[in-house]
Amino acid sequence: MKQFIINENEAGQRFDKYLAKLLKEAPKSFFYKMMRKKNITLNGKKATGSEKLAPGDEVKLFLSEETFGKFAGNTEVAKAVCRLDIIYEDEHILLVNKPAGMLSQPSDSGEPSLVEYVIGYLLEKGEITKETLKTFKPAVCNRLDRNTSGIVAAGKSLAGLQELSALFHDRAIHKDYLCLVQGVIKNENYIKGYLHKDAKCNKVVVYDSGMEESLPIETSYTPWGDNGSVTLLRVRLITGRTHQIRAHLAGTGHPLAGDGKYGREAFNRSFREKYSLKHQLLHAYRLEFPEMKGKLGNLSGRIFTASLPQNFFHIIQEEDLEESYYENLERTVGICKDDHHCGDRGNTCE
Repeated sequence: MKQFIINENEAGQRFDKYLAKLLKEAPKSFFYKMMRKKNITLNGKKATGSEKLAPGDEVKLFLSEETFGKFAGNTEVAKAVCRLDIIYEDEHILLVNKPAGMLSQPSDSGEPSLVEYVIGYLLEKGEITKETLKTFKPAVCNRLDRNTSGIVAAGKSLAGLQELSALFHDRAIHKDYLCLVQGVIKNENYIKGYLHKDAKCNKVVVYDSGMEESLPIETSYTPWGDNGSVTLLRVRLITGRTHQIRAHLAGTGHPLAGDGKYGREAFNRSFREKYSLKHQLLHAYRLEFPEMKGKLGNLSGRIFTASLPQNFFHIIQEEDLEESYYENLERTVGICKDDHHCGDRGNTCE
């Protein structure tokens, strides 16, 4: 017999949804049959599976070790260890300054992503256990490309994950990025288009009008300064599509520095030779929460920023854009040169 006590991160869901996670290799018909026969009970009583779980509920499975092991499947926990650059943390959420080069979410390659690093971090702190990971796993709620750095929000609890995901889905959270683009831009702008994904070359193409399977996109940007050949831009995503900033700006004739997929080779080559730049200069630097209540009420109206990677900041200095950077940073988030520090990119991950 196996006994489980429902915790806060498991409460609020239907009993059958919980069983589907606990016995992930079992067909639904199996645990419905076991409930009918009272081989699976909830609080000592026969259950139908439609019950909403509450903290403290008792689940008993009168199954053999062999049967439970067969249907529970592989219980190994996917985790990795990394010194995370944490911007903010409470009992429900975690804001991390992700370095360029790190995946946001797991992929088929098996390479560790930020999700595994967050799980490893919380396991080391003792805030989660291998047992609780069977029915709830912390996850990230917004995704950045591998070579885009900056703020990623993760849900540590079920409530945090659900509320964060809803905020991002409803576009209630403002996401601002900094990037360095080719050419001179003097005026802020609000641009629209339609994004179509070309699966053959794993790229997206932006069109002025809609076509089959294309998605509408909206992007606004404000120049933070230029040196006559490149411009430091603050970009706000109105919609959030794959490669939206990179493809949209490239479509206006202002590709990102270092962007091998959407940029221009001669422009990128000059930055490789001068700064050893191997990826696009795109950083999610600011996250602004709306006025709200509930589990995340303590975040209502708050603004969080992520320090620039050292190589990005160095390029800004060398391109004579440092003064413009600090002037705009102080104006938009109240951070001046004296109290701003660039992110430490000395992360060591396993």
